[in-house]
Amino acid sequence: MMSTPSNSTHANPLQHALQRTGSGFTAEQEQYLRGFFAGVANRLPFVGQTASGSLTVDPTQAGVNLAAPVEEPSFFGTPISDLCQEELWKYQRNPLDLWDELLECSSTNAAPNPERRYRMKFHGLFHVAPAQDSFMLRMRVPGGVLTSTQLRGLCDIAERYGNGRLDLTTRANIQMREFAPKDVVNVLNAVRKLGMSSHGSGADNIRNITASPISGFDPQELIDVQPFAEALQNYISNSRDMFGLPRKFNIAFDNGGAISALADTNDIGFVAVRVGEGRSVPAGVYFRVLLCGITGHKQFATDCGLLLEPNQLVAVAAAMVRVFAEHGDRTDRRKARLKYLIDKWGPGKQGVERFLAETETKLAFPILRIAADECEPRGPIDRAGHLGVHAQSQPGLSYVGVCTPVGWLPIEQARAIADAVDSFGSREVRLTVWQNLLIPNVSSQRAVDLCETLASAGLETSAGHVMSGTVACTGSQGCKFAQADTKTHALEIARSLDKLFILDQPVNLHVTGCPNSCAQHYIGDIGLMGVKVGGEEGYQVNLGGGADNDQAIARQLFPAMKYTEVLPMLQRLFTFYLATRHTGESFLTFTRRHSVEQLRSICSEKSTEVMA
Repeated sequence: MMSTPSNSTHANPLQHALQRTGSGFTAEQEQYLRGFFAGVANRLPFVGQTASGSLTVDPTQAGVNLAAPVEEPSFFGTPISDLCQEELWKYQRNPLDLWDELLECSSTNAAPNPERRYRMKFHGLFHVAPAQDSFMLRMRVPGGVLTSTQLRGLCDIAERYGNGRLDLTTRANIQMREFAPKDVVNVLNAVRKLGMSSHGSGADNIRNITASPISGFDPQELIDVQPFAEALQNYISNSRDMFGLPRKFNIAFDNGGAISALADTNDIGFVAVRVGEGRSVPAGVYFRVLLCGITGHKQFATDCGLLLEPNQLVAVAAAMVRVFAEHGDRTDRRKARLKYLIDKWGPGKQGVERFLAETETKLAFPILRIAADECEPRGPIDRAGHLGVHAQSQPGLSYVGVCTPVGWLPIEQARAIADAVDSFGSREVRLTVWQNLLIPNVSSQRAVDLCETLASAGLETSAGHVMSGTVACTGSQGCKFAQADTKTHALEIARSLDKLFILDQPVNLHVTGCPNSCAQHYIGDIGLMGVKVGGEEGYQVNLGGGADNDQAIARQLFPAMKYTEVLPMLQRLFTFYLATRHTGESFLTFTRRHSVEQLRSICSEKSTEVMA
């Protein structure tokens, strides 16, 4: 059983009724119900047992009425009979306590049953059958920072036990694939020897904590946020009650600088802001708090009205997570994300205010509510800042962004990067949410030499305007939910468009395999979601999405289209865009100023014939 304060409580009939209906009762109705159930309890005959073992009918001689109905135990206030299957497994035993079963899995080399498959995700292990009859390991890389030694160590693990490749993810993280059951314990032990962890990287836990990838050396940043990501991860690692949430939970720290951390796509996003002189708080750098980002459900995180001092971030994050753990829905996994808890607590600001009030009960300090317009606007975001050579805030130093298309990084190239980091950098690598990596602290005079060294290993530091903004989920090669081979298709589309068209601005292409939207298709200039069309691989096509300063949910252009038709359609669209766009107009702006009907017409074969 998971060790939580709620395990020892029991739901009486009144609690059960209130939990099942949420906040549907008025104060008067709740008062009536309390009186009703109290009356029922008072009418029950009393039978107790004295200290000597004798039975008594006098409540003053024994505290517990043994003739009362047996109260059903609860888990975080939810009656056990109402828990969904995954929550029942958590109630029965904490999934973190699995070492003996991991040893058994290794000794038998057998695929896990459904319950064990779920529990193993708490250790970062995903059995991905039927896509692959093997395990994937998802790491924890807080803030996307790792050392060259750790990178080499992961290469050794992937070479000895896996498929010889590292996969960089959209949460600035690393996955390794194709581990046999017999090797899972060896893999976990090898990871620990690197000073790394995979604890809580899957299932209903806080996923990899992201941060602005050039934090600490970004000339435009307001504050270095990497220490907050690291501190929050340390707090989580030392707090067992921060695991086993109602559903997965995403947290990001944004430094207000040149490269976004996509904070508005997270359950909680902390975004650095500057407050100038003459405001209601002293001038300085603070953080706004964004809540309830879940773009797969077409919702961005929005400003909740808080203004935090930097030293408050980790404590507030921990308090908010605990509120979610205690009150989130554990009966229906489709409604278990933070968004749905706040929606249940009331429309608009009402639900947010209750969430903040519950958070404040867990803090020993007050939190300020300050209007967002008291803060200075965010500076511009460089959509190509994650690739190529860029000056750092430290004089004479640069960082170099390396292109790793759709996050595929063979270990030979990863080792070449580790060697280059040792020779040219500071033995540190930064991962980004764009499925690539950066090498910081390179002497600006040696940056060209570094690029040449990387090129000799087949690694580029530049890419076409489509490829530079292309991300893709695992796809059908390694995920049972995916309806299409997303990574292969994303590469084909990006390479074709970059080859056929001369573009002067970035175009973000997001390709995801299913509605879970791991590649966040609703925030792409072009967003594709895998579907089956007559039994063939296909995609739902969306246009015009964006995050941060370009925030918008993409509009659906076509609900389903065979993959063989997608690239010709996009080629027609880009042909029309370049022929008719306004001077300097981006592809994103072009798609947004046209209606869906106009865009569909543009994408038809007839539009190409007219252009010809």
